[in-house]
Amino acid sequence: MSRSPSQHAPGTWAPARRIAERVLGPIERFLHVEAASGIVLLVASVVALAWANSPWGDAYEHLWHVPITIGVGSLVFAQPLHFWINEGLMTIFFFVVGLEIRREMHEGELSDLKRAALPVAAAVGGMIAPALLYLSLNASPVSRHGWGVPTATDIAFAVGVLALLGKRVPPALRVLLLALAIIDDIGAIIVIALFYSSGVAWSGLLIAGGGLLAVRLLQRFGVRSPAVYVAPGAVLWWGMLRAGVHPTIAGVAVGLLTPVRSWFGSEGFLATARDAVDRVAALTQRDGHRADELLQPLGRIRQAQLEALPPVVRLQAALHPWVAYGIMPLFAFANAGVRVDAGSLDHAASGTILLGVTLGLVAGKPIGIFLASFAMVRLGVCALPRGVGWRGIAVVGCVAGIGFTMAIFIAGLAFGDAAMLAAAKLGVLLASAVAAVVGLVVGRLALPGAPAPGAARTATEAEASTEQ
Repeated sequence: MSRSPSQHAPGTWAPARRIAERVLGPIERFLHVEAASGIVLLVASVVALAWANSPWGDAYEHLWHVPITIGVGSLVFAQPLHFWINEGLMTIFFFVVGLEIRREMHEGELSDLKRAALPVAAAVGGMIAPALLYLSLNASPVSRHGWGVPTATDIAFAVGVLALLGKRVPPALRVLLLALAIIDDIGAIIVIALFYSSGVAWSGLLIAGGGLLAVRLLQRFGVRSPAVYVAPGAVLWWGMLRAGVHPTIAGVAVGLLTPVRSWFGSEGFLATARDAVDRVAALTQRDGHRADELLQPLGRIRQAQLEALPPVVRLQAALHPWVAYGIMPLFAFANAGVRVDAGSLDHAASGTILLGVTLGLVAGKPIGIFLASFAMVRLGVCALPRGVGWRGIAVVGCVAGIGFTMAIFIAGLAFGDAAMLAAAKLGVLLASAVAAVVGLVVGRLALPGAPAPGAARTATEAEASTEQ
């Protein structure tokens, strides 16, 4: 008779352990669902909206202005809580984005020009069309600065909507959306760096350059512990802030510098692990062996385990749950609380900003993605992935209109006026909700109930199909 994991855990009370497994099991399964991160974001946003528009709305506003001080001795840096979320924690979000871009450039959809041609064209079209649509409604100098808001796609929500469509979505279409969203993130990062940063201070760039140099030197010395890179990463972040470049770009820079090759690999891991296990077996069979003698071979197993995967993969896997279920919902909670009343939207340009952002995401995104993809295919530059038709491209365009996290982030950089910022945020929230519903409806109507006969059936086949 086999024993449960609870019975194998020394120092625990088996009944209590079984209760914990029964309670936590469904939560763990929920967190592995693709749409779960989008659901958590949605809940955080709804709570923020409800709180901001409740009788306790002033408390919501005051919360984010609570000062938090970091410093040692006379070196003191004090900023409100909202700053630490948007410029501090979101740097980790952008670091994970940088890791994903680095991995895709090494072995994913961005590693081959032919495979990347379609998602690159679709992403560029999906940024240009919303920006032009926004500018057509906001030609005045006070409001046109927000043209970058409707150009961004929220990958968590977009993938979550596709997941809700189930088997109607062929794997190749998911791969296409992921590649498009990653390129969209690259575009958003470039837009932030070039158009939403203040005048560059060269002293800050020198500090940032010192942080980058320290990162590269540590890598050349073979330092693999992530904790060691926190200090030079912080120097890079501080330099970016001093330079007038948005400090979250530091996260992207470090992510792009992260190594993509492992030291051991699968074969090296197996060889090292076997040798260490043999040493452990020899020690345990010897009479009078001490427990501390096992430290060295067990340490080798731990090192082999860490170096079986490239740092870029290991770090992304470790940080993704914290970003998806911690940082992004906290960002949404801190930024989605828009007070909807006449007083909060009393700026003369609020109406056109709201309309421009909403139409840019809901209409501009699908139009730009579809037309750019159609043009590239008709010109013979690339072909649609196997199993993906124009209806699938239309569905991707619709769900790409879910801007949310990145769009709200850019809105905070674009507008200093509270009423204009509220209008932009409200436009993002409204557009994201409409785009999600439209994506689900169009997906239900346009995509067949089962994969098409020629559709790729695995993620590997789906990626391979883009080469044809």
